[in-house]
Amino acid sequence: MLRAGRLALTAAALICTAAVAGCASSGSSPPAASGSTPAASPSAPAASSSNTPAVAVPSSSAPGTPACATSALQVKLGSSDGYAGGVYVTIDFTNTSGSTCTLFGYPGVSLVTGPPYKQIGLAAKRSTSTPKKLVTLAAGATANAQLQIVDALNFPSASCGPTKATALKIYPPNQTEPVYLPNTSTGCSKPTQILYIGTVRPAS
Repeated sequence: MLRAGRLALTAAALICTAAVAGCASSGSSPPAASGSTPAASPSAPAASSSNTPAVAVPSSSAPGTPACATSALQVKLGSSDGYAGGVYVTIDFTNTSGSTCTLFGYPGVSLVTGPPYKQIGLAAKRSTSTPKKLVTLAAGATANAQLQIVDALNFPSASCGPTKATALKIYPPNQTEPVYLPNTSTGCSKPTQILYIGTVRPAS
């Protein structure tokens, strides 16, 4: 009688085990073990938020306004203002190209003799009292920069080497082709700084 009871319990256990195995293979994966992280399916696309709008990124930037070439400018000396010990001279840059262009930074300026032209002493030192600013010149518009020329006779002849100039050699900002404007200032052939140049700015 006791043996028959044990056989009945064993049969019932086998039936239950079969039932559990059938449930596990019905298409749902078993739960992950505690503390483990289920692997993501490599074929599943990344989730996207429906609250974030799409942003279009341009393939290239629009071209900017070109710098004014020397050939696009009329360069001339404007007003001057003398003071005890030197003079301030305005250098005007007028856009004669018929198209808008830009100037930025400092002209290159030196005193020369000639022709043939030969530089006298040091080129103009940049004055940083006014910050650089991009100047956009429409056709016919003018920008200018202020040049300070210190009187060479303020310095001992031995340290200056006074030399009469025939012209100012001027490079528009960021250009490699100069223009020559008649000027008879006295320069220093030795390394004594007498020229100072400001940044270009819109003409007032």
